[in-house]
Amino acid sequence: MSNREAMLEKLADLDIEHAKAVAGGGEKSVARHHGRGKLMPRERIELLVDEGSAFLELSPLAGWGSDFTVGASVVTGIGVVEGVECMITANDPSVKGGASNPWTVKKIFRASQIAEENGLPSISLVESGGADLPTQKEIFIPGGKLFRDITRASARKEPTIALVFGNSTAGGAYVPGMSDYTVMVREQAKVFLGGPPLVKMATGEESDDESLGGAEMHARTSGLADYLAEDELDAIRIGRRIVARLNWRKATSAPTASFAEPDADPDELLDLIPSDLKEPFDPREVIARLVDGVGGDGVSETNGPEGRAFDEFKPLYGPSLVTGWARLHGRPIGILANAQGVLFSEEAQKATQFVQLANQTDTPLLFLHNTTGYMVGKDYEQGGIIKHGAMMINAISNSTVPHLTVIMGASYGAGNYGMNGRAFDPRFLFTWPSAKSAVMGPAQLAGVLEIVAQQSAESKGQEFDAEGFKGVKEIVEAQIEEQSLPYFLSGMLYDDGVIDPRDTRTVLGICLSVIETKPYAGTDRFGVFRP
Repeated sequence: MSNREAMLEKLADLDIEHAKAVAGGGEKSVARHHGRGKLMPRERIELLVDEGSAFLELSPLAGWGSDFTVGASVVTGIGVVEGVECMITANDPSVKGGASNPWTVKKIFRASQIAEENGLPSISLVESGGADLPTQKEIFIPGGKLFRDITRASARKEPTIALVFGNSTAGGAYVPGMSDYTVMVREQAKVFLGGPPLVKMATGEESDDESLGGAEMHARTSGLADYLAEDELDAIRIGRRIVARLNWRKATSAPTASFAEPDADPDELLDLIPSDLKEPFDPREVIARLVDGVGGDGVSETNGPEGRAFDEFKPLYGPSLVTGWARLHGRPIGILANAQGVLFSEEAQKATQFVQLANQTDTPLLFLHNTTGYMVGKDYEQGGIIKHGAMMINAISNSTVPHLTVIMGASYGAGNYGMNGRAFDPRFLFTWPSAKSAVMGPAQLAGVLEIVAQQSAESKGQEFDAEGFKGVKEIVEAQIEEQSLPYFLSGMLYDDGVIDPRDTRTVLGICLSVIETKPYAGTDRFGVFRP
């Protein structure tokens, strides 16, 4: 099977998994929702964002492999509303009435983090029955952060807007309550701390939904609703008008220089990644299909016809890591890309210097992963691989320019850390369907366990049963293989989504535009570099 065929097969599988998230609670539940004259979350988002603009959905596979519906009963992503990039969160009422489960909370936490780091206004499309009660122990205590984040965003002058389409009960009532602007749909929105049954149990009072928490009551009596919408379309219209009146300005103006499309066809990315990740590939070929080119009718003013699309830095030193400068959608960017997988001392030292240079010039960094980790062995240990790897991680940990990460292939061991994995808080991290990430490869991990078991048996004077251990190795290898796959990692929210490689340039272009909302600058303050 060719590389392209293998990747297309993986993309077909990805489409199936994404379809599970779009399906929400299933056909019957969606039909019931539509039958009430209501829209589904992605339909609401489509009407909210500017016509013809892209919506970058985040974490669509959250909860994959768990007992909960793929997507975690909420849609999150970045969309353009009245020319303003906004973080949009929309409950999916077709999944248990939009109730929040543990993965819902984690997914919204991630969306809030992205909004904060990039200074984005937030729009919540609310219709939720509150917490999923059987799992409340995993939701109640950490879930309070959701409300804290809303109020802190307001304090940072990052507007928060709530459009309430249905139930917003119990703790969920604080979403519209703490937002700067709240719109409620007449005869649909229901916002109360306790519904009629709870009020009856707690106080003995008889009440109904409308008098207790209806939209009209909140618009006329409590004052919680700032706007009363006639229907869902009207609520979306009002939401767009609110954004239009925010007087919103980005910290950085959009690039004015024209730019050319990549010199090589992005469609060819499907041909580049081997199905066997042990087989190396040249990341320069990937870079050539991501960054702005130098040819075509829209010749880049920055690269110029005599320039280069990618100016490689230190090309002869530490060749397993490619570093260099380019532009992407007219914006400057520094790139670190793994070539042959293994990182040696030279690569680590090269990366450290390159990260310092990017901070000196306030240039965002893009990390392209295909690494099996740092090199091991007596000669490499004596040569200082630990201190050199630590130096690289030090530089990346303390770098203050925005980081973007794409895991193309392998991302094993400390190489995941050195190449700015999730633990190092890149602004955005996406994976390709070919990606795998773990402490080490399945076969290596199982082999290490076998050696340890053998040494343990020998230390006790027992005979090691190599034949019997084969079954254990097979189980371990299968488990690690499954837990290394992109769907599993994405389900755990260790990335912001699994994407088609051909969409990478567009996704990165959106991310680079988003990070311009808030000022950023490089640093000259790093931890101690051990000589």
